[in-house]
This record gives sequence, structure tokens and C-alpha cells, in this order.
Amino acid sequence: MSFETKKDVLDWYEKQPRTLTKEFIDRIAWQDIKKYPLDEKLVPVLLYMRDVEALTDMYYEELRRTPTGKDPIISKFMERWSNEEQTHGEILNRFLNEAGIETDEKWQTQVRRAVSRFYTVNNYLITSLTNLVGKKFTATHMTFGAIHEMSTTQGYRRLAELANHPVLTEILQGIIREESAHTHFYRSIARLELRNSEFSQKLARFIVGNFWTPVGSGAKPKTESDYTIVTLFSGKDGLEWIDKNVTQRIQNLPGFQGITKVSDKIGEIVLQQTSKI
Repeated sequence: MSFETKKDVLDWYEKQPRTLTKEFIDRIAWQDIKKYPLDEKLVPVLLYMRDVEALTDMYYEELRRTPTGKDPIISKFMERWSNEEQTHGEILNRFLNEAGIETDEKWQTQVRRAVSRFYTVNNYLITSLTNLVGKKFTATHMTFGAIHEMSTTQGYRRLAELANHPVLTEILQGIIREESAHTHFYRSIARLELRNSEFSQKLARFIVGNFWTPVGSGAKPKTESDYTIVTLFSGKDGLEWIDKNVTQRIQNLPGFQGITKVSDKIGEIVLQQTSKI
């Protein structure tokens, strides 16, 4: 599906029904969660994903201070996007508790407080830089968003496959449907912004090619980020999964032909961590 204007993209997005409604959540067989085994090695992955979802609210606050976040189309999308991401974190937290992994009632506050001051200062500097560049940076923001949403979605797909837990699978399938709609919005806006400006193409490609890191990196400790990547995407099949479902799709964006940053970075992390074992 292609769009001619950003408003077309927003109109499409607003027609997409929410998946994780109260009715959906109430239908989940929470009482059955303990009936199925949950591999211990996946618990840190679930905690990482929960935390990253919760931290999108912080990203939303940062983006609202930039020309991208002040764009009325993008701003309207992000209001719903932020609420949906928070729900993803909350539902993952509830699953963990129902599975017997107790978490603190104030876990969201703790997650935000644990973000390093370096990350906060660095993001402030980046926000200042984007304000200097102005609206030409929107293509970069949207491309980053598309990559993050795509890689997150594929992370959830891999988690469902590895866990083989029917209740978790139902939850993840609901999250994936919403993440897929987010991906389509980001990628569609990115395509429109990139095709309208050669400068935006060059800037976005430079920033992604030199500075992209897996979603959550920086805000969360590198050890936790690396563990999640290795657990989900180690082995030939994991790297092929990323290449097919993320890298090749990004290469279809204007100005991104041949770029392999995502596959390269994931492969580098997997190689480094597996060589330590």
C-alpha cells in the first residue's frame, strides 16, 4: 500500500482498530500461564522488552521538542503510539507476575530512574542538533522509527517461537499486530520524506549507517541489550531472519539501496558474545 501524503498515512493508521483492548486482555487465560513451562533464559528477554516498551514514553517526550514531533500528523500518531507501547509493557509485566516472576509495583518509575545520565545528556545534545537541521531531520527520525519497530516486531516473533508458550504467544501476537501498524506508519512517512529530498536521503543514510544501535541500547545496559540480541538472533537462522525481515525491507527506502547496517550490527554483537562462551 502506497500513500501520496502524510495525511493519507495518518488516515490509514487511524482506521486500524486497537488489538490490545480491555476485552482482548480480559480474554487472556491468565490463570493458565503457570500450566506451561517458561525457559529461564527468556525471562531477561521479557524484562528487557517490557522496559523498552515503557521507555518509549521518554522518547516521545524527547521527540516532541523537535520539528518532527511538532508536525501535526506525526504528533497525532505518536499520541496513540505512546499509549499502545505503554500497554505492551504493562501486559508483559503482568505475564511475568502471573508466571511467578514478581516485579515491583513501581517498576516503571524504577526503569526510568535507571537510565544513565550520559544517555539523557546525549539525547539532549542530539535533540539540539536536530532542531538546528530542522524539518530535514524528519526523514531520519522516521527511518530510525521504522527500523526499531521492524526489529522489535521480529524480536517478538522470535520470542514466541522460542518460548512455545500458548498464552505468551497469544499476547505477543496481539502486540505484533499493533507493532506492525506502527512499522507501516513510520516506514510510509519515511518514504515520503526521503523521496522529497536528496539531502534528507544522504543525512538519514549517514546517521543510520554510522550510529544505529538496537532498540533500547543506551537507555538500557549494553549487557542486557546484547543478551537479548544473542538469545533471539544467534545462529544462521537468526541472522537470516533479520536480513530478510528488516535489512532487505529498509533497502527499499529511497537512498538506502545496499545498506546492511542492521544485519552487520546484529551479527557483530552475536559474534562478540558467542566468542566469549
